[in-house]
Amino acid sequence: MTASKPWLVGHQEFAALYGVDPKMVAKWLSPSRATLDPATAIVVSGVRYWPMGFACRYGNTTPRFKQIHVRVKERLIAEQGEGWEADSRDQLPPIVGQHEIISLFHLPAQGNLATAIATGRFPEADWLLSGSRLWLLDTVIEAAPALRESARSLPWEADEKVAEALRAGTYDGPGSVVLTRGRHAHAGL
Repeated sequence: MTASKPWLVGHQEFAALYGVDPKMVAKWLSPSRATLDPATAIVVSGVRYWPMGFACRYGNTTPRFKQIHVRVKERLIAEQGEGWEADSRDQLPPIVGQHEIISLFHLPAQGNLATAIATGRFPEADWLLSGSRLWLLDTVIEAAPALRESARSLPWEADEKVAEALRAGTYDGPGSVVLTRGRHAHAGL
């Protein structure tokens, strides 16, 4: 966890900032309301995350002003540790979740990564947001030599093409899009 780590929010944290149910964030994103532009978020492992600065300013951009809960913001910052407040997705460093890590190392199964995490061989997550672990890409790549040393059969070699795509913001592999869920999921196919 470094000072280069920006503070982020997921759906649950975004909702907590405004004292609403997390389902409300999905409603703000819906085309019928269109008060929250999906392009303001980054997608990591199929889930949207926002820079803390943007999330805190969001209430000023809506037709009806929404006040953030300052204590919730302070708690989120304390939980995430030393960092800084980004205002837009373009300011964020490359961030990965489990889908991107599996693709980066060409792991044969999600269980390989889950075992490395559960046994403490994988680096501690830089964030735990809305129940999901996220890492800076650099955190994961820097851990590769130690992972190789402790591995029995997996090479833990990072695919440079995947790493470059993640750094450039052009990654289009697993986890790069938000999948539609619920009863309308099949209608979107």
